[in-house]
Amino acid sequence: MRVDFSPPDISQEEINSVVDTLKSGWITTGPKTKSFEKQIADYCNTSKAVAMNSATACMEMTLRLLGVGPGDEVITSAYTYSASASVIHHVGAKIVLVDTAKDSFHLDCNALENAITDKTKAIIPVDIAGVMCDYERIFRTVNNKKTFFKASNGIQKAIGRVAVIADAAHSFGATYKGKQSGEVADFTCFSFHAVKNLTTAEGGAVTWKNIDGIDNEEIYKQFMLLSLHGQSKDALAKSKLGSWEYDIVAPYYKCNMTDIMASLGLVQLNRYPEILERRRQIIEIYNKELKDKNIQVLGHYNDNSSSSGHLYLVRLLGKDEVYRNKVIERMAKKGVATNVHYKPLPMHTAYKSLGFDINDYPNAFDMYRNEITLPLHTLLSDSDVEYVCECLKMEIDEVPNREVAIAR
Repeated sequence: MRVDFSPPDISQEEINSVVDTLKSGWITTGPKTKSFEKQIADYCNTSKAVAMNSATACMEMTLRLLGVGPGDEVITSAYTYSASASVIHHVGAKIVLVDTAKDSFHLDCNALENAITDKTKAIIPVDIAGVMCDYERIFRTVNNKKTFFKASNGIQKAIGRVAVIADAAHSFGATYKGKQSGEVADFTCFSFHAVKNLTTAEGGAVTWKNIDGIDNEEIYKQFMLLSLHGQSKDALAKSKLGSWEYDIVAPYYKCNMTDIMASLGLVQLNRYPEILERRRQIIEIYNKELKDKNIQVLGHYNDNSSSSGHLYLVRLLGKDEVYRNKVIERMAKKGVATNVHYKPLPMHTAYKSLGFDINDYPNAFDMYRNEITLPLHTLLSDSDVEYVCECLKMEIDEVPNREVAIAR
């Protein structure tokens, strides 16, 4: 038997939609991208949304929109994928990493408060596995530090404090205290990569809350400029008869979404309620089958929030990296693909070179050292999930527990 980790769920509907786009004569940014943006905004209860070619681009262009650059600091979690931090480096700001809370995959709000200085312009909290962060606590923290804040552009001044930019690569469709992911943080950046719940193959989108004194249409226009070379007209506008002429207002970037990608997304968005429900059903099977084992799983649903059910994170309690890796190898031999989310950033060469040391992030290391991510996608049958559980239960009982010192 073979159980893949995260194949895309593509139906004939998506295929038909892409073929329709290919036949339409319009395959780059055009009417389907604009329609996709509108439907994302409607779904997230926001005025506008901007579609780009990745969540990474969305985060970087948001930092640029906010005027973040050299001399500034931006805080994010040590327990995340590189994109959350690399975008800070791209704009020339200083990356500030904070540890996770004890026994948590989310950043430590106490450490966050201590990390805020008069140079801090933004925080990028990470909604890991589809579970949203404690944004109430995060906003309370940034508001407590308002006296430290020094604005350097008009939008920063209008916000009046450190901006909260959600890395919501995993949380499209999640809710927090009755609000959709997308309408909670100041700006929210989604991923529609091939392994995500909703996919456009590659792609992402950014939404934002209303900011007093700032026109949402103006923010949208600025994102358009940032994502298309600073060109005053996009290809759709230029295609109108006699409308060839345009201006380049600044030497910006190229990260627009195409109509081919959007045509996938439009169908996926229409299917999304059933996708979310199936993910919930799979999580419930996992929870039931694994409830009596010596593990800890990330909770996806409670009275205050509902996850998008993107990843199923398991901690093998009391175990180490050697043990966890052996479990992964043995499950692979049984045909079950698993993964690890995440190896903390200070353990990677790029971040070591920037001066980060994993010894400064003990909670993040403890979460990583025995974490294993099980397959969670809508192509799984109930029997597939039960097979994964059988394999895991067998392996965690059989693999010798070799507790060895890990060189950090």
